[in-house]
Amino acid sequence: MSVDQPVADADVVSVIGAARILPVVVLADPAGAQPLADALLAGGLRTAEVTFRTTAAADAIAAMATRPQLLVGAGTVLTVEQVDRAVEAGARFVVSPGFGPAVVRRCQQLGVPVFPGVSSATEIQLALDAGLDTVKFFPAEQLGGIGMVAALAAPFRSVRFIPTGGVTTANLAGYLAHPAVLAVGGTWMVAPRLLDAGDWAEVTRLTAAAVDAARSAAQP
Repeated sequence: MSVDQPVADADVVSVIGAARILPVVVLADPAGAQPLADALLAGGLRTAEVTFRTTAAADAIAAMATRPQLLVGAGTVLTVEQVDRAVEAGARFVVSPGFGPAVVRRCQQLGVPVFPGVSSATEIQLALDAGLDTVKFFPAEQLGGIGMVAALAAPFRSVRFIPTGGVTTANLAGYLAHPAVLAVGGTWMVAPRLLDAGDWAEVTRLTAAAVDAARSAAQP
């Protein structure tokens, strides 16, 4: 799927898996949402996770979702109320930092893919019990990086991971080379200092470099 094709009817997991990189966006001012969307697309990415770490999250999701080529989801979702606000704004998927049963249930009720954060075998088992097979591994580097992913993937062979936390262009190849890794999440191409400054050209440059690094990585 090219960056020019709309994602309205595309499978969320397939789009994220094809992109292999999921930018984790912390946007303080929703006025920057559409320029950010354009910068990511210009750099070759079709995915974005807008976190509920600021009050601008829902407005930013709504603005970025106007770009039909971009798959926009909500991150750092901690409550059912945030799930509802995210989906109403146009989020196509939900990511949480940990496994929250109420958040997972609400997403499933709304038919929205949800990727809860896990850091242990117990949490992965909870995700499987809830009918999920794709999870966020967070915080990845602090928990042991790709070595820990490999250790957890061994007994949970049906699970796909989205490692996030400390992932950069310097280490993403190691993650993406593992067959259990669907994609990696990261902030380096959408660092808050760049968004606050409106440096969209640098966002595009870093995004393009990340896309090139992902393409160079061994495919699972």
